[in-house]
Amino acid sequence: MINVACAIVLFDDKVLVAQRSEQMKLPLKWEFPGGKLERNESETDCIKREIKEELNIEIDVLKRISNSIYNYGSFEINLIPFVANYISGEIKLSEHKDYRLLYKSELMTLDWAEADIPIVEEFLKLEL
Repeated sequence: MINVACAIVLFDDKVLVAQRSEQMKLPLKWEFPGGKLERNESETDCIKREIKEELNIEIDVLKRISNSIYNYGSFEINLIPFVANYISGEIKLSEHKDYRLLYKSELMTLDWAEADIPIVEEFLKLEL
């Protein structure tokens, strides 16, 4: 099982979502950005590092929500989601094809990676 932290990054009343590139597993699916936990790394350190590496921005982690475990057949993922506030930096994509800043009401219109769907659903129920 692969442990991956992801972030639901809030920009005031909008949410950052990222589209996987054609070269990645699950090409062109939408996801909350993040990446694999490294050995001896805390989950919050991981998500801050991954967001800085992948998007060139700094975040402030607010809270963790429920994990999503999903078996894609060739691999199984334990997705560890955090809600975070955008702090600073200009978004520059290093791995993803595209990104969007969407209102919560727009999130379910995307073609999500399957492991992210329960996270989207839980996030939509949160009062922030």
